[in-house]
Parts: sequence; C-alpha cells; structure tokens
Amino acid sequence: MALFATQAAHAQQLFIERTDLAATEVDGIYVKGLQYLVKNQAPEGRWIDQPYGGEPGVCGLAVVAMLAHGDDPNVGPYSVAIRRGLDFILSQMNKETGYIGRSMYNHGFATLALAESYGMVDDDRIGPAMEKAINLIISSQKANSFSAWRYSPESLDADTTVSGAQVVALFAARNAGMSVPEEAIQKALEYFKKCQTPEGGIGYTSAVGPNGARTAIGCLVFSLAKSKNSPTYNQAFEFLKTAPGEAHYFHYYLYYASQAYFHASPTEWDAWNRKNIKTLGATQNEDGSWSGQFGNTFSTAASLLSLALNYRYLPIYER
Repeated sequence: MALFATQAAHAQQLFIERTDLAATEVDGIYVKGLQYLVKNQAPEGRWIDQPYGGEPGVCGLAVVAMLAHGDDPNVGPYSVAIRRGLDFILSQMNKETGYIGRSMYNHGFATLALAESYGMVDDDRIGPAMEKAINLIISSQKANSFSAWRYSPESLDADTTVSGAQVVALFAARNAGMSVPEEAIQKALEYFKKCQTPEGGIGYTSAVGPNGARTAIGCLVFSLAKSKNSPTYNQAFEFLKTAPGEAHYFHYYLYYASQAYFHASPTEWDAWNRKNIKTLGATQNEDGSWSGQFGNTFSTAASLLSLALNYRYLPIYER
C-alpha cells in the first residue's frame, strides 16, 4: 500500500508549472475517456471497434493511456482493463522472434506499453517479452539499409513515422532499466537528420514533403536523446510552430505534438496545452470517445495521451 500511496501522490502533481488551468477540467475529460475505453474492451483484451481496435499497437496505446492516469495498475479502477490489454499484446507476440502484430507500427506501440508496464504491473511475463521486443527492434535496424525502420522487421527501406515509434520504445525500455545501445539511438537520429527539409520540417522517407506530425516526431526523438541544442532540433521546432493543421491525421498529430511542445519549454507547453484542452473538451463525444479515421479507440487513446503530460506520471513523460 505504501507504493500505491507514493504513486498516487506523484500522479496528483498536476500542472507543476504556474498556471490558472483547472486540474479538475482535465481530469473530467480524461476519466470520461478512460471509461469509454474500459466499456468498449473485449474480454480477450482487444478493443471492439474495427478495423484497428484489434491491433496490438492500438491496444498498447490504450493501455499506456490508462497507466498515465496514475492509478495503481494492479488494484486500481483500470487494473482489470490493463491486465486484459497486456494479455492481448502478449498473445500477439511471436514467441521465437518477439515480433508483435502485423506491422512495425504495432510492434513499436505495443513495445512501448510493455516498457511502461514493466516495474509497475505485477506480471513476470512483461520483462522477458520487453527484452525480446526491443532486441527485434535493434536487429531490424541493423539489417536495414537506412539504419531505421519501416513496415516489417525485414524492410530495407525506412520512414520517419515507423522509425519514431521504434525510437520512443527504445527510450521507454532504457527508462525501464534495459540496456539499449547508444549506437542504435544515434543512427536513428542520423536518419531523421537526412529527412529534414530546407524549411526545417521532417519528410516521410526523405527530405521532401514535411508535415506537422512527422516534424513533431523528429522533435520528440531529439528531445528524448537530450539533443535539443542541435541545429536539427531547433529548425524542426521552428517549423512545427508554423506547420499547417493535420486534418487527416489529427489525433496522431496530437499524440506527438503534445510531447514535442512539452519538451520544448514550459512556456511553449503552457500555450499548447491550453489550446489542446479546449479543443479536446469541445470535440469529445458524449460517450467519452473521440472520433477519427483510425477508429474511436485509437483517437481516444491518442487524445488522452496528449493530455497525459499534465500528470507527469510515466517515465517517458518526464522532462
């Protein structure tokens, strides 16, 4: 119970910068979204909306959204849903290779969930599974022509969106105490540098066609690598601040942009956070979900995680 008390106290450190934002406003939105996720989870741990609710990556983001609220994951109000979600993720892992799901998108987000659960959720399966999943990410990078990642572990080409998911998973595993080669991180950063356009934004597979979502991913990985003093980061963040809205990938954009602004500075984060809270409060459905092209489970989990920086609870969400 002492551990629970410590976790709860940490989780309640809402808005540690000086602000007039109401913590109850965020928590009301957040809890309503979590209640939607719990209600719409299938007994086997996946989510019921199609076609993406049954993907382990989406399941992973939903689990992380629950963990990010700070309740005890073993006996708290979301403990059953968390355990079911982890059961589903582990059921989708190839026991020999460690590959989770049908794409490296799935693998990256599912691995993030394992890393954030490790040491918090009482389940002896998580550590070995996380290690296998991370080893697959590293071996896939080594075999890749660009020292990055794309749709499958065997892909020889790469893109910044899939690569971003893997890099964040690597940092989460490192935060959990796993040894992650620095070489893997630095090679991934070099790939992002090669995809930076003259405007400062980050392209998809090369230095063309930058957008807000991919640039936010680039800002995040450089922030996590403690490389915010680099020209690449500075130019990318300047681009991000003026990037056009992401109508087609809005909630995906929110997930990464929120983290990018959080790591940029308290001032940048405060301005971003205020707008995001208003936007999500106004667009949340009556049942607590958000709607989007990838399904309500993904949109809801991504929206909640864009708010979760307010709690400062998960290791990956600390400056």
